[in-house]
Amino acid sequence: MSLEVSRLSKFYGTQKALDQVSFSAMPGRILGFLGPNGAGKSTTMKIITGYLGADSGEVKVLGENALENPKLVSPKIGYLPENNPLYPDMYIREFLEFSAGLYGMKASYIKERVAELIQKTSLFPEQHKKIGQLSKGYRQRVGLARALIHDPQVLILDEPTTGLDPNQLVEIRHLIKEVAENKTVILSTHIMQEVEAICQDVVIINKGKILAESPLSELKAGSGQVELVLETEEELELVWFEKLEKVRFGGKGKKQLVVETSDPTESRKVLLHIITARSLNLNSLNQTTKNLETLFREITQNQ
Repeated sequence: MSLEVSRLSKFYGTQKALDQVSFSAMPGRILGFLGPNGAGKSTTMKIITGYLGADSGEVKVLGENALENPKLVSPKIGYLPENNPLYPDMYIREFLEFSAGLYGMKASYIKERVAELIQKTSLFPEQHKKIGQLSKGYRQRVGLARALIHDPQVLILDEPTTGLDPNQLVEIRHLIKEVAENKTVILSTHIMQEVEAICQDVVIINKGKILAESPLSELKAGSGQVELVLETEEELELVWFEKLEKVRFGGKGKKQLVVETSDPTESRKVLLHIITARSLNLNSLNQTTKNLETLFREITQNQ
């Protein structure tokens, strides 16, 4: 494991922000770090990167104790924080060269590395501008390039796709996947579709405690629940379906019904019987697995 977090705790006064947090991440895989606002995500990432101390616990980055040797570990980590602090009066290339110098990179290599990252992050059309003149999406790209400038082995991204349009989103996803081929990447985001698109592993935190840690595929398969989505021409009444486990209206209103069930075969029979008995006109009846958003809501609300 290139990142191991063990029994990490942090207090702000009397408030416990982190409570015995433990998880690990490995190279070649992207870990989605998820939680509601105030769950402890940013605090955890700040401790890993050395921006914040911990009250107890251990963080190991590539075998080194990050809490005891932050200066030794810091160059091995690239960090894009949520607020993405930049210098608005500096030009893109100037800022990236300055950032590279802070890591003690050789002057002969800095220009080459900056040019490479400007190309990779699609900043080339805007490189003549000052950072303060850029859109939010392009500022995010500058922050990502800055996090990658020293070629770190561990990359921590806090809401990296904020402000990106759909085309930019696809490009940044591709870049993150490419980077993750030989790095350890932790991605914190509120966008569940983003996690499903690029992450292999998931950690869910709420109220400072880890509630789930597993490969995404296992988390989805382990719920044991599927959803049946019924659509009819007529409006439906929930009381008609009270024999079924969990029933709610879908996004299309009273003409769409979503049934959560552990026995889809039997539930499908019940639905078809009700449709026949009430002479309803069936448009469709489909089966899907629970998506990450549904699982996230269930896990965090049931704490």
